Amino acid sequence: MERWAYFFVLLVGILVSILLISLMVVGIASCIKWNRDRKQQQHAILRNFPFLARARYVSEQVSPQLKQYFFEGDLTGKPYSHHDYVAIVKTAKYAKSVVALGSKRDFDKPGFYIRNAFFPRLLKDMGADQTPLIHSKKYIIDEETLLSRKEHMVETDLKPWLYEDEDAVIIGADTCRKPFHLKSPVGMSAMSYGGLGKNAIKALSFGVHDARAFMNTGEGGISPYHLEGGADLICQIGPGKFGFRDKEGNFSWDELLEKSKLDQVKAFELKLGQGAKIRGGHIEGVKVTPEIAKIRNVEPYKTIDSPNCFEEFDSFDSMLDFIERVREVSGKPVGIKMVIGAEETFEEFASYMKKSGRYPDFLSIDGAEGGSGATYKAMSDSVGLPIVPSIMIANRLLKQYGIRNKMKIIASGKLFSADRIALVLSLGADAVQVARGLMIAVGCILAEKCHTNQCPVGVATTDPKLQKALVVDEKRYRVTNYLVGLREELFMLAASAHLKSPRYFGEEDIVFVDEHYQVKNLKDIQSEPGWEGLVTK
Repeated sequence: MERWAYFFVLLVGILVSILLISLMVVGIASCIKWNRDRKQQQHAILRNFPFLARARYVSEQVSPQLKQYFFEGDLTGKPYSHHDYVAIVKTAKYAKSVVALGSKRDFDKPGFYIRNAFFPRLLKDMGADQTPLIHSKKYIIDEETLLSRKEHMVETDLKPWLYEDEDAVIIGADTCRKPFHLKSPVGMSAMSYGGLGKNAIKALSFGVHDARAFMNTGEGGISPYHLEGGADLICQIGPGKFGFRDKEGNFSWDELLEKSKLDQVKAFELKLGQGAKIRGGHIEGVKVTPEIAKIRNVEPYKTIDSPNCFEEFDSFDSMLDFIERVREVSGKPVGIKMVIGAEETFEEFASYMKKSGRYPDFLSIDGAEGGSGATYKAMSDSVGLPIVPSIMIANRLLKQYGIRNKMKIIASGKLFSADRIALVLSLGADAVQVARGLMIAVGCILAEKCHTNQCPVGVATTDPKLQKALVVDEKRYRVTNYLVGLREELFMLAASAHLKSPRYFGEEDIVFVDEHYQVKNLKDIQSEPGWEGLVTK
């Protein structure tokens, strides 16, 4: 026999032996596992049908991924459809948002539409601050096949698409020593360090700063990573008072004074609630590293469930006392983050403000469709009103009581696209905050692992190994591109309505088409019984 043939036969014999031994080991292990499954008393299906039950468990694990990538339609995924997700990623990664062929919107369903003008405004005539240009980076696709995509990153300069100075949103103009000037109608909504990892917060901080927008710290306190990129900050204070408490959990005015001395801190926001949870924040102990514990002044590796309301106040009167003292100590604007539950409850608040002559500097109104890293399904699904009727209620009642000019309204709640933002600006919001859109821009793949500390892309995790996946010097530019892209589209929508800028969107610039194809304005809608339900279809 030739030598090569001998070695070939020997190799085949070794491989067959390894295969047989492997099958034997797997068979023995399976029998042992089968016997254990038959004897255990916790799972009924494992006890009767061990092998089928194991196959069922595997199916449960892979089912969400199979649905997301293979079975869900472009528009059916929740909380974000594939169509929405891809639109955000393309804007962030490639700095472009054009689509081909046509809209995928279902035009037979009721909904809002922007009223375009007979003669739109030229983009060169828009009232936008376009200097200096914003330096960023984007990807160019070189080749894309079924199995691979070749692309490279290039430097680019973006037009800022900011409000001109005369159109800036000024918060606390008549009440504070240091009012907050907003030239970007879009900023980052509250996301804490701890809820997100340090690399994600750093990338967001640098990206938001470069986009000349603003950033909400979330209720976890001001971390070094919020500050590192240099972004303007709205500093949120939740019922847990993290970063603003002593070791006993009492509010610390000394901590407030120290934080207010930071130039990056432009305003403070008291969190009464958010759309996904009318309760305090929650963070699993595994995510509470010693660094996070130090920032929040809590014990490391212990699960945090902050209270669902402040101990410092329990009425409109005591709340406004607290707001006024925070404003006086800090010298900066103070607002509240809230969820509107019904027209009557907000009217009670508006009536009190009118009678007392006291007001917060801004209202951050969050819709029920807002997200969170950890909450309860029933609370996320059924507590509080969505953002559209919420803004309509707030704007109308504040006008009715003659106090709309006393405070600004910042809206949040799944406002990830320019048309959604244009809608709430038309309904009465002065600016908007975006959270999950920016999470997607910075790398989120909708794995829904936020609360487990096992985020596979390093966004919503404090695990050092998993965080390595998120490269700050790459993702920061996606944040910048996404924010600037939103503003550019906003200005284009304003131009279609012959408006100088998105600052001038008003109630007359939108219409609602109902299920009978009747076109209505806001007055028509709000005169109908149960209109809150009508506009959320």
